[in-house]
Amino acid sequence: MQINNQYVLTWQCPDTSGVLAKVTHNLFEHGAFITETSQYSDPSTDTFFSRIAFDDRNLKVPFEEFVSAIDELAKPLNLSYRIRNANDLPNIVIAVSKDDHCLVSLLTKWKAGVLPVNIVAVVSNHPDCQSLVEWHGIPYHHLPVNKENKPQQEAAILDVMKSADAELLVLARYMQILSDDMCVKLQGNAINIHHSFLPSFKGAKPYHQAHARGVKVIGATAHYVTADLDEGPIIVQEVKPINHTFTVEQMVHSGHDLEATALCHAVKMHAQQRICLNGDKTVILA
Repeated sequence: MQINNQYVLTWQCPDTSGVLAKVTHNLFEHGAFITETSQYSDPSTDTFFSRIAFDDRNLKVPFEEFVSAIDELAKPLNLSYRIRNANDLPNIVIAVSKDDHCLVSLLTKWKAGVLPVNIVAVVSNHPDCQSLVEWHGIPYHHLPVNKENKPQQEAAILDVMKSADAELLVLARYMQILSDDMCVKLQGNAINIHHSFLPSFKGAKPYHQAHARGVKVIGATAHYVTADLDEGPIIVQEVKPINHTFTVEQMVHSGHDLEATALCHAVKMHAQQRICLNGDKTVILA
C-alpha cells in the first residue's frame, strides 16, 4: 500500500479578487490532492490568509518543481508562504526557571506523541529541573544569568538553538525578560506564557494584582514575544471563574493548569502552521 506524503502550505498576501482560486488552481494543475483548507480575509488590513493541507498521491512533477511553481505564482501576488512536510516536525528549545508545571505538560504531551514537535534541548537559569529533563533524555543547559552577563547568556541560548537546528523558543515560565535584541532576533519564533488574561495585569506578580482587584475570572495567555513586555500577538487564552473566597495561593494553584493548557495549545498550533501574524494580532487558521 502506497503511503502518501502529507504537506501543509500556509500563506498570506494582499487581498484581491480570485486570489484563493489562483492558488488552488496552481495546486490542482500540478496534481496536489487537497485534504483540508482554512482561510480568512481581514477587511481592516486587506490581507488574505490561508492554510491548505494536501498530499502527493497525484502529484505530476517532482516536489522541487512543485515548489518552484509556487514561487513563480507568489511574485505577482506578493504572496509569502511556508510549506512543510507534515512529518517534518519542528525542533524546539524550552526555557524554564524553577516552576515546572508548564515544562511537565510539554514533556508529557511530547512523549505521548500528541505534541507535534521535537524537543531538542531545555535551557534554564536554575538547576531545579535538570533531573526531570535528563530523565526524558533531553540535553539540559544550565545558564545562570545576571545583569552583568545577560548578553553572553542570551547568546548562549541562541547558540543552543542554532546547534540543535531549532526554530522555536518556548518560554515555559522562564522568569526572565528577554532583551530587545533577543526579541528582534526571535521575532515570530518565541512563545511565552503569561499567567494572566492579557492585556490585564502585565508584568510581575499578576495573580497578586488580580487578587487586589477582586477579579471573578483568572486566566493565562500564550503570546509571541516582542520587545514590549507582555504585549506580543496573542495566540491562546484560557480562563477559569473564581470568587471572593480565593486567596492568592489558591489563584496561583488554579492558574497552573490554565498556563500549561494554553502554552501547549499555542505550541501545537505553531507547529501545525495554523498561526499567521497580522500586525499586533494573530490569525488562527483552525
